[in-house]
Amino acid sequence: MSPISLPVVSRLAPTPSGYLHLGNAVNFVLTWLLTRQAAGVLHLRIDDLDRARLRPAYLDNIFRVIDWLGLDYDHGPSGPDDFLRHHSQLLHLPEYNAVLRRLAQQPGLVQASPRTRTGGPEAPVPLATPGAAWRVQVPAATTIAIADGWQGSTHVPLGALMPDFVIRKKDGVAAYQVASVVDDLRLGTTLIVRGLDLQPSTAAQLWLARQLSETAAFNAARIRFCHHPLQTNADGQKLSKSQQLPLDAGVLAQSGGARGVYQAVAQLLGGPPGAVGSLRDLAALVPQVHSA
Repeated sequence: MSPISLPVVSRLAPTPSGYLHLGNAVNFVLTWLLTRQAAGVLHLRIDDLDRARLRPAYLDNIFRVIDWLGLDYDHGPSGPDDFLRHHSQLLHLPEYNAVLRRLAQQPGLVQASPRTRTGGPEAPVPLATPGAAWRVQVPAATTIAIADGWQGSTHVPLGALMPDFVIRKKDGVAAYQVASVVDDLRLGTTLIVRGLDLQPSTAAQLWLARQLSETAAFNAARIRFCHHPLQTNADGQKLSKSQQLPLDAGVLAQSGGARGVYQAVAQLLGGPPGAVGSLRDLAALVPQVHSA
């Protein structure tokens, strides 16, 4: 992984849609390490627009995991009640809707479709149609270049991977790609640490932001992206909250405690196996920052 440029403003951005697993915890620790080493600013930004899967226990779990890992952050909710009252994404719906309206005004960019995410193609319907999702039309040859801080120079074939991704869900609420861009612009984010599986989403957000002058500041020249390798289960599959059993407690029930998370992070950073037992030990493995 290459050094991180200054100044650094980053965020933890979990979703309360299940108990956090090892992969989520590893991402938290990596983000915290890179931000703290750079004397940067760290936000806690909880993405709660998926209200169908939100549960109070999942929201509480986010704060428990952060505390269990020994992490801190500079801005964000102090607990579940404070989050729901003062930090929920629902409080920012007007901002998301303003961007959605502007995108819909761009000729040929947005279409409405009644199909589900996994359904086949259907004829577009008027944007005002109730229960229809809004999708942007990505030209087939579109490729997005990302100077990835972890993966190196990367080219994502967005037109092939995500040719018509959703920007407004069937319930009329902004989808993740729009909300994430708007939120990161509001926070002044300059460093985004994500799992490698989200690299296509990064490409989608970079392309989407280019479509409007008001979101154009979300770009690879201003924001550094680091997509780290994923944690996998015994079968080699990436960890997922949706695959956990109903009684699973996520990473908090993992044998080895927080030290097991630290060791997983050390392995990603190229450290010796079994030699890391604390956040302080991990700090020595993080590449040095440098001025932009």
